Amino acid sequence: MPIIVNLDVMLARRKIRSRELAARIELTEANVSLLKSGKVRGIRFDTLERICAVLDCQPGDILEYVPDDANDALESGAARRDSA
Repeated sequence: MPIIVNLDVMLARRKIRSRELAARIELTEANVSLLKSGKVRGIRFDTLERICAVLDCQPGDILEYVPDDANDALESGAARRDSA
């Protein structure tokens, strides 16, 4: 999956436990756990905003785009066609 969730990294940097974050952003611990593991298909902007406020960070500190090999192959093929 090309979107990597780095919530666990930010929690460790801020020395905040998942349980505390869940309470402060009014989300269940189970949902915070799902976010940390990346097993969600989306996140509401208001939830992301609350996470960033509590962790004093930017959305890019939590979410990272890393293209997978399939996307790389498609992009390089398109680049070859465009240059021809």
